[in-house]
Amino acid sequence: MSAIALKACEERFPVAGRFTISRGSRTEIRVVTVELAADGLVGRGECVPYARYGETVDSVIEAIQDIAADLRHGLDRIALQNRLPAGAARNALDCALWDLEARRTGMPVWRLAGLAAPQPMITAYTLSLGEPDEMRARAAENAHRPLLKVKLGSSGDLPRIRAVREGAPDAVIIVDANEGWSAQEYAALAPEFVRLGVALVEQPFPADADAALAGIDRVLPVCADESCHDSATLARLVGKYDAINIKLDKTGGLTEALRLKAQARAAGFGIMVGCMLGTSLSMAPAQLLAQDAGYVDLDGPLLLARDREGAIRYEGSLMAPASTTFWG
Repeated sequence: MSAIALKACEERFPVAGRFTISRGSRTEIRVVTVELAADGLVGRGECVPYARYGETVDSVIEAIQDIAADLRHGLDRIALQNRLPAGAARNALDCALWDLEARRTGMPVWRLAGLAAPQPMITAYTLSLGEPDEMRARAAENAHRPLLKVKLGSSGDLPRIRAVREGAPDAVIIVDANEGWSAQEYAALAPEFVRLGVALVEQPFPADADAALAGIDRVLPVCADESCHDSATLARLVGKYDAINIKLDKTGGLTEALRLKAQARAAGFGIMVGCMLGTSLSMAPAQLLAQDAGYVDLDGPLLLARDREGAIRYEGSLMAPASTTFWG
């Protein structure tokens, strides 16, 4: 096979309005796009560097470019798992290698990975953190959606959820506390949230302070996000979490995500497949992982003002499979 040539660059996409979580707001996203060229074919991948994990666009591009010589000398997707740690840089490379392999073999990635053909799926739709009246209005605008994910993690979370439930009386609600609660806040909020029909909370406590979860009655099921990166982090979650949120930018790509999902299932965890705020190029490989997940949270493109050419098609919250000409 021909040597693989690498290209990595930053791209920016505008957010539709403003996206706010407890850590701050943004009006655009900055992603890193990787292209791997060989034999007249090009495989693509995208990652979203995340400051919470010490990543920047520049540091991720540097890590990716450091792999250029290895790719020219035959580095493949399996060897990549040991060449780079889990994280955004490895994700973009891993997904680009999957895409290139699919184009070289003429087989879609789902078949190469031994998965079933992807089907349309319902994704959550995220409501940004805001004041209760604002969140009630946003919930009412999206009350037709079956699954809403609500960003929380600051004082006043109970009035916010009451407002969202008033705005969207029939939707299933999951919430993301983004490490913003204490054990005392969970104890006070969880029964109230259950009464309001909330099904799950993501990462209520800081990742370095989640040992308290092992000693409390988790009346509201708890899903690990910042505490769960790859399969090496799974064992320490047993007894503390009921589910895990698998994101390719945390696992370092689809290859490790598939391994993590299998091990988590075997250990009895529920599965959510989520995303950073990215384009359809980030969602396409995650779709394959999410086909039988308990919760799917791949709404990144719905929150953007502009997506990529050939993007995944959404009808409300129903997400169509990505075209294999776009990725995979």
